[in-house]
Amino acid sequence: MFKPAASLTVDNASQTLAAGLQAIAAGQVSIDLSAVATVDSSAVATLLAWQRAAKSRGVTLQLGTLPANLQSLADLYGASALLGAPTSASDRHY
Repeated sequence: MFKPAASLTVDNASQTLAAGLQAIAAGQVSIDLSAVATVDSSAVATLLAWQRAAKSRGVTLQLGTLPANLQSLADLYGASALLGAPTSASDRHY
C-alpha cells in the first residue's frame, strides 16, 4: 500500500503525485494517508489527480480516513465527495 510522507505541500506535491501515480499504475487501489500531518491546497489537488488516474484504470481508489486538516481543506474546496470522503456536514448530528 502506498503511504505518502508526513508532509504533502507545494514543496513536495510533484514528487508525491508521481509516486502515487506509479503505485496506481502498479495496481495499488488504496493509499494510506495516516502519516500525513502537514498539508496545503496542493494535497487536495494531488488526491484528486490520483482519483482521476484510478478512475481511468477502471478502479476506485480508497483513501481511508483523511487526517482532520486534509478533511477540512477538502470540505472547504467542496472536494470531499470527489475524494470519496465524508463531508463535515454529513458527520454532524443535531
